[in-house]
Amino acid sequence: MTTAPEVIRAKRDGLVLSEEQIRWFLGSYTRGEVAEEQASALLMAIFFRGLDAQELAVWTAAMIASGERLDLAGVGRPTVDKHSTGGVGDKVSLVLVPLVAACGAAVPQLSGRGLGHTGGTLDKLESIVGWRARLSNAEVVAQLRDLGGVICAAGEGLAPADRKLYALRDVTSTVESIPLIASSIMSKKIAEGTESLVLDVKFGSGAFLAEPDRGRELARTMVGLGEAHGVRATALLSDMGQPLGRAVGNALEVAEAVECLAGGGPDDLVELTVALAREMLVLAGLGAGPDPADLLRGGVAMDAWRAIIAAQGGAPDAALPRAEEVEVVAAPAAGYLARLDARAVGVASWRLGAGRSRKEDPVSATAGVRCLAKEGDRVAAGQPVLELHIDDPARLADALATLDGAIEVGDEPPPARPLVLERISTG
Repeated sequence: MTTAPEVIRAKRDGLVLSEEQIRWFLGSYTRGEVAEEQASALLMAIFFRGLDAQELAVWTAAMIASGERLDLAGVGRPTVDKHSTGGVGDKVSLVLVPLVAACGAAVPQLSGRGLGHTGGTLDKLESIVGWRARLSNAEVVAQLRDLGGVICAAGEGLAPADRKLYALRDVTSTVESIPLIASSIMSKKIAEGTESLVLDVKFGSGAFLAEPDRGRELARTMVGLGEAHGVRATALLSDMGQPLGRAVGNALEVAEAVECLAGGGPDDLVELTVALAREMLVLAGLGAGPDPADLLRGGVAMDAWRAIIAAQGGAPDAALPRAEEVEVVAAPAAGYLARLDARAVGVASWRLGAGRSRKEDPVSATAGVRCLAKEGDRVAAGQPVLELHIDDPARLADALATLDGAIEVGDEPPPARPLVLERISTG
């Protein structure tokens, strides 16, 4: 008979887990028959020992099989989704879903909550009055059919093994494991029933994987898992060396997304959103239609955004909550902003309350950071570079300590870096 200590010990010692061991462990954990501390131990063993290709295929299949699969056959539009591996200030989904929906596709964006130093899409949207993350499968299908887009939590029956492990990884420092990231993302996306998928795989200081080669490995792993399960997949490798856009934090990021939907917004946020939208439309067979850059500039996606938010109980016209206090962090010298460390900004936002330390913790809608300058901008000594938005003053000291050394100023502007480094597909 298979036991949890046996499986943990095998992976701890670098052995290859059998299909029986993997399926038993994930099934038993999903049913509550394996303790949280035992699942934590296996996650840590996988973090250090990894999973080979066969183990990963079985692990992913077992996570999909732990629940139901959503049937989107009745939607009446080509289905395509996007997933980001997580970044600081990454509010792309808020803009991308209504934009691609406005182009004629259906986007079943089943999203998560904050993980580590990166924000969660659901946490951001819950700063909107009345908006709800939980929808039934029937509501998801109906909204996709009628509006072309939905952003919601995965249903209770959809890859429940992933839902449990996702929260556990956050609090056990096992987020950065390539097999765990790949299986988590792909089990959810395959189970949600989408026909095609575009992956935004990030690298840099603010990403879970700092090196481009590690991001490339993750991208290839996920694209391969998608193709193996009949989901057309493409990945873009994008730079997360500095925050994306200027807002980091829940309500702050929603406000910036709305600005982008209105035809404005920071250049880097617009660039990445449009690049992902173009990839999604090609996979959906809609690449010959209008250029999403033109639609975004013209504010066309705003109507789709308002309809999607309202359909989920939200008030798109209601004022977003604001922090009671704002503290600034200034440039230490005059010159060019040579580095704005994304991880430090993300951790500062988390420490202000925008993220969680334990899976059951609430998050602040108003806490976060605004970047008043970005890399390459000229700054004066003492000029505000960051705004810290605070609803709990007791958290400020830790946030400021995190930002010590995060801002570097030089005599020359830093070399320009491409936001999208590479496109990865099986074709």
